[in-house]
Amino acid sequence: MRIIAAGLAGFMAAGALALAQDAPAEDPDPVIEAAPPGAGDADIAARIEGIFAEIDSLKDVDASVSAGVVTLSGETATADAATRAESIAARINGVVTVENEIERDVSVSTRVTPALGQVENVLREGARSLPLFLMALIVFLAIAAFGLLVSGWGALWRRITPNAFIAEIAGSTARGLFIVLGAIAMLSLLDATAFLGAFLGAAGVIGLAVGFAVRDTIENYIASIMLSLRQPFRPNDHVVIDDKEGRVIRLTSRATILMTLEGNHLRIPNAAVFKAVILNYTRNPERRFDFELGVDADDDPIAAIDTGVAAIAALDFVLKDPPPLGFIRAVGDSNIVIFFAAWIDQRGADFAKSRSLALAAAKDALEEAGFALPEPIYRLRFDESAPAILRETRPDRTAPTPPEKPKPPRKPKSPAAQNIAPDTHLEEKVAEERREQGEDLLSSAAPVE
Repeated sequence: MRIIAAGLAGFMAAGALALAQDAPAEDPDPVIEAAPPGAGDADIAARIEGIFAEIDSLKDVDASVSAGVVTLSGETATADAATRAESIAARINGVVTVENEIERDVSVSTRVTPALGQVENVLREGARSLPLFLMALIVFLAIAAFGLLVSGWGALWRRITPNAFIAEIAGSTARGLFIVLGAIAMLSLLDATAFLGAFLGAAGVIGLAVGFAVRDTIENYIASIMLSLRQPFRPNDHVVIDDKEGRVIRLTSRATILMTLEGNHLRIPNAAVFKAVILNYTRNPERRFDFELGVDADDDPIAAIDTGVAAIAALDFVLKDPPPLGFIRAVGDSNIVIFFAAWIDQRGADFAKSRSLALAAAKDALEEAGFALPEPIYRLRFDESAPAILRETRPDRTAPTPPEKPKPPRKPKSPAAQNIAPDTHLEEKVAEERREQGEDLLSSAAPVE
């Protein structure tokens, strides 16, 4: 049974293959039947010329048939028209082959007349579409005008946004959205939505390329928005941005402007400010100053600390809470380094002046209490093999030491040296700069980080 089934299957497969080989291949271009079927050369020629008469670009083409061979003659405006005529003639039933002898018409009148006709058609179509175009233009202008009106409501945007800079951005964004909406409405009325899609696609590609090109500018603009929302400083604050120190004049949409301690303008891009380490000396009015003094290695360092701290605490501008402090920082070869620190209120005492007076007071107190503030001492050791000239320079330990010269009496300190009032000159210059007209994103209403 298996052998019979296999034989039947093979027979059916062979039959299907034979039928597939005998079936005629499908012609991509269907044959055009001549009327009546089996007609002669004259009927084939009449059929071809009848078809050509219905096609404007082939009206001047003639066809002659002899023994099924078609000869095409005449003129066409383009080479594509001649090729098309040959293709049509070859599809007529009964045609054996086609001889294409069509010439190309290069006369001026033949070229100009169709072009003029196309221009005339375009003008006629434009005249018919003019009312629709005017209506679409009116719709676009109405929507765009409404967008301009809405974007100009400064009070509205300032009410719903945290500051004037964000309000300006919101207004500009609303204006752009309304213009795009108006363009979409106009193109929809003109049935040109396909053009809109192509335009938006091209605009997206261009926008991406421009975004990469102006990446730094965009980053700087975004940093300006973030700094205006969460402000790390106020006007006239004494800040250090990375390694740049000064007082803040204003924050613009592009840069942060400082006045350095030398009175110069310093512009820092907002992108750098946003990523920088910012030290604000003004935020906390209380500030600590510190300095170091060295006493002789043979002196009592604890007593020196008590003496120096007491001298600092006696100064009027030094805060009692927290009290001044001192501790041993290091023990050197020739001295003991002592660290002193104290707090002041910057609203009534200048930092640099206060530190200077406190250092002088501690130094004077230590010297009056008999503590020595030695200079670094270097000991030189010479071996026996050293040259004679060096051995001769060894000090004579039996020689008497010369008496120390008496120290000159201390002169009383002048009132100017005792002045610790803050220097307000830079603050006044900054206030003068801020009175000038200029963009400023700093606002007392914005939260401070």
